[in-house]
Amino acid sequence: MTKKLILASQSPRRLELLRMLGLNVEPITPRVDESSVTADTPALLAECLARRKAEEIFRRIRPDGCPVVAADTLVEIEGKILGKPKDASEAREMLRLLSGKTHFVHTGMAVISDGTLDSCVETASVHFRTLTDGEIEDYVRSGAPLDKAGAYGIQGPAGAFVERIEGDYFTIVGLPLCRLTVMLRDTMGLNLSDFK
Repeated sequence: MTKKLILASQSPRRLELLRMLGLNVEPITPRVDESSVTADTPALLAECLARRKAEEIFRRIRPDGCPVVAADTLVEIEGKILGKPKDASEAREMLRLLSGKTHFVHTGMAVISDGTLDSCVETASVHFRTLTDGEIEDYVRSGAPLDKAGAYGIQGPAGAFVERIEGDYFTIVGLPLCRLTVMLRDTMGLNLSDFK
């Protein structure tokens, strides 16, 4: 019988990535007050948030033999964390801040299976070319920045803003697939074929 992965996320991008691999996935939105979680660095904060989300779903639904996967992505520039913009004005500010500079994307990930928890954080650096006011305005007007950390998604039209990256592309999208596969195999004794 095919197992399923529980995805502790409301992100359509994470769900799409797992389904792209042909996996049987059930998304469930975690109930975590993210403002109550603190850590010493943005990278550690992303990992702590992912752990909290995985633990909350695991406690709430008690998935029988189904691993829970959670992730959280934060954008960091000049020591400042950029979350999801509250409105179009904040999205413009974020994109101006990123324009012509290198920033870091941290994706924390946690997996719980049968009570065993493993977590990690992956970091990639992203360099934006210098953006014109018109490009920023067009992108903000599209509405695309409003549900994304740092006000952009590399897999959409904002991919044209990215001059170069260092690290795993899927870390930037929000779910490092290679690291997830290794965590499932090495810590949980599971293979992706178990969920197809």
